[in-house]
Amino acid sequence: MKHIKTVKWLKDRLGDKNVRIVDCTYQLGDPSKGRKIYEMKHIPGAIHFGLGSDLSGEVKAHGGRHPLPDMETFKRKLEAAGIGNHTHVIAYDGGEGCFASRFWWLMTYAGHEQVFVLDGGMKSWEAAGLPVTDDIPEFERAQFEIRLDHSMLASYEEVKKQTISRSAVLIDSRAKERYLGIKEPLDRIPGHIPGAINCVWTESFEGGRWKSPEEQKKRFSHLKKEDDIIVYCGSGVSATPNIIALLEAGFEKVKLYAGSYSDWVSYPENEVEKGNGQ
Repeated sequence: MKHIKTVKWLKDRLGDKNVRIVDCTYQLGDPSKGRKIYEMKHIPGAIHFGLGSDLSGEVKAHGGRHPLPDMETFKRKLEAAGIGNHTHVIAYDGGEGCFASRFWWLMTYAGHEQVFVLDGGMKSWEAAGLPVTDDIPEFERAQFEIRLDHSMLASYEEVKKQTISRSAVLIDSRAKERYLGIKEPLDRIPGHIPGAINCVWTESFEGGRWKSPEEQKKRFSHLKKEDDIIVYCGSGVSATPNIIALLEAGFEKVKLYAGSYSDWVSYPENEVEKGNGQ
């Protein structure tokens, strides 16, 4: 797989000065817990980037629950972690896959090509009997030049137009009951963005591991390779595994609606659909 690396790949590169390991451990219900877990144990050489503190920006009236971070601030954090433009970077989380994928998306959006996600995350690492540590590393500051890839990001205005023109495929990555509007634990109104189809992000995995490119192709066999695709979820986090899965399946024109459903419903005038399009 192009964007996913195995535990063996990382084990063979522990201590490589040109490889940086990023621990994205996070718990949505307790934003401080991910850092605490990291401080107790992590893969040797790993530095921590948390969803709330590092991979998201300030929450405002619009922009969703986890808006993108200020990219200059993100750049400075990368540099402090010793990550430069030629560094190979591999991210992992507790095994969920979505937090590491969010880091992967931000790095790719920033123009970095050598960034990967660890298959199975920390669970797979420990299951293989590989070492963990509580030592927190320090690295010499690097230089990182951001080259934003604007083709990866769909704006609110673009999504708004798509609900009328239907010229792109809009994918809702949330659980089916949230898509259908049966259950909504977080946002002010249940349902989905008009015209969206549902491809649940957890179906990118099987047994905690990423499905193969061939299996991802089967997941998205109802789509055409030439389709323009915009992916969203609740707040722009769990959509990112679907983006990786689509790329692994051979799709090329794939964008993230970063604000996602929480941004969409922050505008009272926006309509939502429930069920399969009501």
